Amino acid sequence: MIEITQSPIDSAQVLAAVQSTAAGAAVLFLGTTREFTHGKQTVRLAYEAYEPMALAELKKLAEKASSQWQLTAVAIVHRVGEVGLGEASVAIAVSSPHRDAAFAAGKWIIDTLKQDVPIWKQEHWSDGTTEWQHPGASDGSRS
Repeated sequence: MIEITQSPIDSAQVLAAVQSTAAGAAVLFLGTTREFTHGKQTVRLAYEAYEPMALAELKKLAEKASSQWQLTAVAIVHRVGEVGLGEASVAIAVSSPHRDAAFAAGKWIIDTLKQDVPIWKQEHWSDGTTEWQHPGASDGSRS
């Protein structure tokens, strides 16, 4: 399951897409809209993507992760359009026979996605200003 959607992400469906009796571990990561970033209050986020290229890049991430780690399945769903506080903008699920591979692959996928995939995030702040975040630009959210 590799998708870009305008609808709210169904995390249970994303997790179900990777579950298998061959997997001893399934890891689900949700990237959600937080209220404060660097002391500024967020009202909402808006995402735009060049969908054909973004989908191709997401598929490459899933394939590369599967070649680097012993994975059973990978699912990546990214939302475009407006995303409210607490809502998921991205869901990544990875399953593997063992947990170490699932955790490592999931972390690598989200870190690489934020760097390489042509999906742009616009922060809408409570003071009425906005700010675009581009792939490859650090928004300070990684830790």
